[in-house]
Amino acid sequence: MLVKWIRCTVVDRRGFERGQRKWAGLLGEPGFRGQGGGWSKGRPHVAHLFEFWESRSFYDSFMARSHDRLAAAQTGTYKDLQVRLFEHQLDVKVGFRPHFADADVVRVAHCRVREERLEHFTLMQEKVWNPAMAGSPGMLRGSFGQAPGGEFLVLSMWDSQAEHGKYRTDRVERLASRTQIEADMTAIAGDVVAIEPSWTV
Repeated sequence: MLVKWIRCTVVDRRGFERGQRKWAGLLGEPGFRGQGGGWSKGRPHVAHLFEFWESRSFYDSFMARSHDRLAAAQTGTYKDLQVRLFEHQLDVKVGFRPHFADADVVRVAHCRVREERLEHFTLMQEKVWNPAMAGSPGMLRGSFGQAPGGEFLVLSMWDSQAEHGKYRTDRVERLASRTQIEADMTAIAGDVVAIEPSWTV
C-alpha cells in the first residue's frame, strides 16, 4: 500500500475547505483506499492530508488522469505545499485500514534515519514502539511507512487527544531511551492533527 502525506499552509480557509469537498471524486478511482486529514493542533493554518492507494501504479495512473481536475478547486487557497510518498511496511496494531470516522486525532512523525541504522530502527519500531502504542488506551490503529533515503512516516490514530497526551507523558521518554532512537535518527518532525470529518473520503 502507498501512503501519501500532504502538508500545506492555508491562506484561504473557506476556499480550501470548499475545495476539499471536491476530493470526494476519489471514490471512483481504481486502487483508491481512503483519505482523511485535518488541521494541525499546534499551527492552526497548517493542514495535513493522508491518502492511501493499493499500489504505486494505481496512484501514478490517477495522477496522470484525474488529479489536476480535482485539485483545481483549491488553487490559490494554500502555499508551501509538501508532498511525500511512503510504502506501507508495518501495521501499528493489527489490521490497519485507512478509516478515519472513529479517530479524533492523528499523530504524524516524520523520521530521517541514518543509513547504517535502518535495520535497527525498523526492528525497534516492530518489537518495541508498535506493541507499546498498540497497548495504549485510546490508540486505534496506525501505519509505518518507508521512503527511499532513510525517510519514515509513522501515523497513529487516537480516539481522543487526551489519550494520546497520556501516552506521550507516560511512555515516550522511556521508550526512546530503551530503543536508542537518538542514535538511529538524524531528524524527527511531528504534529498532532485534529481530524476534520468532512475531509474523509
